[in-house]
Amino acid sequence: MIKNIAIVSLSSGILGEPDARFELEIGLRRLQAFGLQVTFMPHALKGLDYVKAHPEKRAADLLQAFRDPDIDMILCAIGGDDTYRLLPYLFDHNELAEAVTNKVFLGFSDTTINHLMLHKVGLRTFYGQAFLGDLCELGPQMHPYTRKYFEELIRTGHIREITPSEVWYNEREAFTPEQVGEQLSAHPNHGFVLLQGPPVFSGKVLGGCIDTLYDLFNGDRYGDMPDLCKKYHLFPDPADWAGRILLLESSEEKPSPEKYRRALAYLKEAGVFDAVAGVLVGKPMDETYAEDYKRLLVEVIDRPALPIVFNVNIGHAMPRCIIPFGVDAVVDAENQIIRFGD
Repeated sequence: MIKNIAIVSLSSGILGEPDARFELEIGLRRLQAFGLQVTFMPHALKGLDYVKAHPEKRAADLLQAFRDPDIDMILCAIGGDDTYRLLPYLFDHNELAEAVTNKVFLGFSDTTINHLMLHKVGLRTFYGQAFLGDLCELGPQMHPYTRKYFEELIRTGHIREITPSEVWYNEREAFTPEQVGEQLSAHPNHGFVLLQGPPVFSGKVLGGCIDTLYDLFNGDRYGDMPDLCKKYHLFPDPADWAGRILLLESSEEKPSPEKYRRALAYLKEAGVFDAVAGVLVGKPMDETYAEDYKRLLVEVIDRPALPIVFNVNIGHAMPRCIIPFGVDAVVDAENQIIRFGD
């Protein structure tokens, strides 16, 4: 059972901004109501400018959280867009490999890069939720579907299976004190959608936010990101992808179909789709470009026998489940369930 949680800001430092204080207090109360002890790592609340300027401090927080024997789980505050800048401070002298211990690590979005860092040093991680986006939800309570998986993780340290949510929610248009207690609009969800291939397939899941993976190959956002990630061999080679299940989900930026196409092309050129046993794709926020994404996945991957399952409640669209990386998974799209081993 998880008892002590550390919160880290590995990308954006928005959790430390005064305007976010009311959200922080909501999330803190909810964590405490679960019976959890909460530690904010030393630089997690330093604010946007400080966190942006000090990747070495972000790295230090992560290393300290792993080294602290009293901490059971590391929860990311939120995503962002430049956690790749932690690479030298975690790998130049094997800092991360020497510090890492078997704790639960949970985050999504730009945290995709942190998941790849931890995969590189052999740690199994959990993808799909974060402190600000989920524990600090401004509605009367956490979304029930989201809460179900968070509770399972802190109670058992595992996720045994996921099924589709019965509903999905529109994105909140404002994050202000006036929104506290306001429930989001809900719509019927339609379960896992098999785009092609056999409905049952298996493998260990790895992947994350397709926007972040795009930036790993494309330097339009940060010119040094592709070279730095290549220097530290961050992206797994095709042999590492062999037999895995690739997870892809799209961000709140709602990438255009053309950008989505380019992202898939980068992954294809890297040999991913020739190696994996299947693809899981998260529901896009507000279902924006959903039909375009479906078409592009089939067209660009261009492997009709490779199973692709769309509309998984993972990533940026709400509500969110949690998917464990690095454990055996069996996807059964026909029976609408994904099961995970130890």
